[in-house]
Amino acid sequence: MLDYVTCWYKKAAQYIQGTEIDVAFVSTNSICQGEQVPILWPELMNKHNIKLNFAHQTFKWSNEARGKAAVHCVIIGFGMNDREVKKIYHYTDVTGQPVETIVNQVNAYLVNGPTVFIDSRSEPICKVPAMAYGSMPIDDGHLILSEEEADAFVKKEPETKEMIRPYYGGEEFINSKKRFCLWLVDISPSQINKSKMVKDRIEKTRSFRETSKRGATNKLAATPSLFGEIRQPKTDYLLIPKVSSENRLYIPIGFMKPEKITNGSALITPNAGLYEFGILTSIMHMAWMRSVCGRMKSDYQYSASLVYNNFPWSTPNEKQKNAITDAAQAILDTRLLFSDSTLAELYNSSTMPPKLVKAHQKLDKVVEAAYGRAFEDDSQRVAFLFELYQTMVGELFVEEKKKKRSE
Repeated sequence: MLDYVTCWYKKAAQYIQGTEIDVAFVSTNSICQGEQVPILWPELMNKHNIKLNFAHQTFKWSNEARGKAAVHCVIIGFGMNDREVKKIYHYTDVTGQPVETIVNQVNAYLVNGPTVFIDSRSEPICKVPAMAYGSMPIDDGHLILSEEEADAFVKKEPETKEMIRPYYGGEEFINSKKRFCLWLVDISPSQINKSKMVKDRIEKTRSFRETSKRGATNKLAATPSLFGEIRQPKTDYLLIPKVSSENRLYIPIGFMKPEKITNGSALITPNAGLYEFGILTSIMHMAWMRSVCGRMKSDYQYSASLVYNNFPWSTPNEKQKNAITDAAQAILDTRLLFSDSTLAELYNSSTMPPKLVKAHQKLDKVVEAAYGRAFEDDSQRVAFLFELYQTMVGELFVEEKKKKRSE
C-alpha cells in the first residue's frame, strides 16, 4: 500500500531518536493522501513521536531528463522537537511560487488541523444515504456495446431494442460519450431466444466466466445473461465519477434515471435528493475530497469508504436546508441552459460559464451558512472539517461503547 519513499521516513524517524536533528524530504504527494495516510503516519507520529514542523503542499517538479517527466511532490519537515513556529507553504498554481502561512500545527494531510487519520469506513459517520459502486458486468466486454454495435443489433433484430440500455461510467458521464449494454434483467427466456446476436454474446460471456482463474467468476457462468454484480437502483440516483481532473474546482456529479445503467467506474447514491446533491457538489465537500482522497496520477480518485463515509455533514435547520435545496436546483437549471456542452466543458476552469460559476458560489455560501460560519479559503474549510470529524468520531466511539455495555 505504501510508496517506496516511505521507507526513508521510517528509517529517518528511527535514526533521529533522542536527538535534535531535523529532517526534510521531497516526496511524491501520494504519501499524504488516501489509504497511505492511516498506514504510514500513525507509525511515525505515535510509535516514533515525530513532529511535523513545516510542509510544502503539492507542487509540480520536473527534471532535466529527456521527456521532462513531471511529478507531483510535497516537502515535509519533521523532527523530535515540536517547533513553536510551524509553517505550511501553499501553491495556488502547482507550477508557481509558494505562499507561506504560519499555522498552529501541521497534520498528516499537510493542512492546519488536528492530528486525525481518515481510514476506510464501510458506513457513513452521519445519517445519510449509502453510496456504492455501480454494477459490474464481469463479461470480458461481451455484454457491452458501442453505439455502432447497438444500432446494428436493432437494425438486424428490432426485438433487441428493449434489451439494450445506455451504459455509463465516469468517462461517459463527464464527456457525454455513448455506450450501451445488454441489460437482460426481467427479460424472458423466450424473448432472448429470438435473438441470435444476443445469444451469441451470452455464450461468449459464459465461456469467459467458465475459463477464468477466479473461482467467484466461475460461479457467475451459471447466469451468463446477467451482469456479475448488479447494484442498479430502481429509482433516480446520483452518479459520482470515481476519477476527475485535478483542474476542476468541482467534480461534475448529477442525477440519473434508473433505465441508465452505471458501471463500476462511477459511484451511485440511491435515495439521494437535491439536498444531498447540494452538499456533495459544494466547495465544502470538494475541499474535504481534495484533502483525503487518493489520486490517480494527479487526478482526484473519489472513494465512498474514504471520502463520502467519513465526511462530516452539517445539521441545518429547515430554512437552511431549503436554501441548499433551492441553490442545488439552480445549478441543475443553469446546466440546462448549456445542453449542447458536456460536463467536462461546463466544469473546465477555462470554459465554465459565468452563470454556472455564480450558481455554485451561491450554493457554497448557503452550505457554509449551514456549518455556522464563512471561510476565506480551503485551508480554513479543511481545518474546520477535521475538527468536526474528530468530534463526530469521538461521539460515535462513546455511543458504540454504550451499546456494547447494554448488550
